[in-house]
Amino acid sequence: MSPKPKKSDDQKMPKEQKKLAKEIIKHSLYMKAKGLTPGHSGNVSARVPNDNEVETLSFLITPTGMPYEDLKPKDIVLVTHNETTGETSWDEKGLAPSSEWQFHLSAYQANSAVNALVHTHSNFATTIACANLEIPPFHYMVAAAGGKIIPLVPYAIFGSKKLSDGVAKAFKNYKACLMAHHGLLTGEKNLAKAMELTEIVEDLAKQFWALKQLGEPALLSDRQMNDVIKKFQTYGQQKG
Repeated sequence: MSPKPKKSDDQKMPKEQKKLAKEIIKHSLYMKAKGLTPGHSGNVSARVPNDNEVETLSFLITPTGMPYEDLKPKDIVLVTHNETTGETSWDEKGLAPSSEWQFHLSAYQANSAVNALVHTHSNFATTIACANLEIPPFHYMVAAAGGKIIPLVPYAIFGSKKLSDGVAKAFKNYKACLMAHHGLLTGEKNLAKAMELTEIVEDLAKQFWALKQLGEPALLSDRQMNDVIKKFQTYGQQKG
């Protein structure tokens, strides 16, 4: 899955993409302001609707190694993957995408319901991930991530195919995962919901960490979690 940079056509960013890029910057700044990720670690992306006949998957993502405070819409990188040829490309005259673009692509490929992704190194989720632990069903809100647990992806170096393969496996059944000795990845149908899920998982990780100080947490049963998952399908405002 080696990237093949493409030449710029010098066209301005389409209106809808510019709007999405602004949303990515807004949520990146929110993530930083809330202390969900230190420095310019972490990354945010959003799927771009495909209106072409060609079988492509495109998403906008924050650039690598750039402070969120300095971002402008033109700095958000459009990554395009041709599902037929397996080639991935971006504008070679612009900024390079996040070094984690590969696991963003894998998550989008694995789960068509996910249209936005947030990756953080938030304190408690990262602590649990560095302990090589998944988050078990100690609280019913664990089901917000799509299942009975919040899974742990085995360690692999950042930016690697091995890590993206692990993320793809997790996102086939879940909307969030911990990455061992790394951090947290969440996905949802839009950026606002993805950021909300990030905060939910971080809070769950904090509670789980606190419970571990008291001993092994009591867990909900499979049947109880199945009931929660079923109820979540009709909970709240389902539109939007």
